[in-house]
Order: sequence, then C-alpha cells, then structure tokens
Amino acid sequence: MNHSELKEKALKSKNVKDAYEALEPEFSLLHEILKARRNAGLSQAEIAERMGTKAPAVTRLESSLSSGKHSPSIATLKKYANALNCHLEIRLVANN
Repeated sequence: MNHSELKEKALKSKNVKDAYEALEPEFSLLHEILKARRNAGLSQAEIAERMGTKAPAVTRLESSLSSGKHSPSIATLKKYANALNCHLEIRLVANN
C-alpha cells in the first residue's frame, strides 16, 4: 500500500478525518515556510544563524508545525520570516 492509498483509507474514519482537518492551518504554514526556505536556497543552519539561534531550534520549529504539538510564537515566526527576507501576515477569514 502506498502513501496515497493509506491516506485515502485512513480518511474514511470520521475521527481521523476530523483530526487531519484540524491540523490544516499548521500544515499550510509548514508548507509556506518550507517553500520560502527552499526558494531562498537556505539551509536550516543558515536560517538559524540569521535568527541568532542554533540549527536544532529551526528543526524543532519546522517539525512542531507538522506534529501540531507545539505552536510557535508570533515573535519566532517573525524572526523566521525576517531571516528569509520575508514578512509574516496573519489574517482572520470568516467561515462560510
């Protein structure tokens, strides 16, 4: 069974689907920061140096977004964005 088949099978469970959908904001943010880092051509170590921290802190930041177990502070996300020569935007969007 490949990843797509496993995901499709798992998402048939309402509990799994609800948990998966609850993590969408974190996955979306993770996708954005990884894409920005890749586009900048920077490693985690280079981002860490620009942020004034160590590479393991950047690794924890990126992995925390995929686990949903820790929410980084806005200040930390701003530092990460600044290290990429980007800015952070946070918006509230009404549910339909």
